Amino acid sequence: MRQIFLTLFALIFASTAAMAETTAHDFSLTGIDGKPMPLSQFKGHPVLVVNTASECGYTPQYEDLEKLWLAYKDKGLVIVGVPCNDFGGQEPGTEAEIKKFCSSRFEVTFPLTSKVSAKGKSAHPLFVALTGKEAGHPGPVSWNFNKFLLGPDGKLLARFDSSVAPESAELQAVIEKALK
Repeated sequence: MRQIFLTLFALIFASTAAMAETTAHDFSLTGIDGKPMPLSQFKGHPVLVVNTASECGYTPQYEDLEKLWLAYKDKGLVIVGVPCNDFGGQEPGTEAEIKKFCSSRFEVTFPLTSKVSAKGKSAHPLFVALTGKEAGHPGPVSWNFNKFLLGPDGKLLARFDSSVAPESAELQAVIEKALK
């Protein structure tokens, strides 16, 4: 009986320790063209994950995200736009429509993913991890264009509300620090 108890305790401890070590690099998304996008491919680079929508008051942030991408990509920053239809049905299009909209209207060249859910029971596991208690900045995604800055190690460094513009000094200061 004692051996069974010790074995169960060891298994529980090991699984809890493994969960504590989970980073964004353990997750994969699907690119907007349908190809796998494992976040582990970005190891060693800070990554700004943004839940996006094409019919939102914050949609013009696509333009500023593209400027941010162009300013920092050669220094190592990766921006990943993650279309979501969770807030007001503001991303109703297909992946092809989203891609066309982003490229023709805002000349977006940073990586985009297929549409996922960022909140609730159907939330993608990445967003579950980014908003959970263990992430350091808990709480549900509040609206489109929330921003999550991941460190080169895949751990969440900072989280910004939709109202924090990509060109804000606050966001850029954290990006600059992550790039060092």
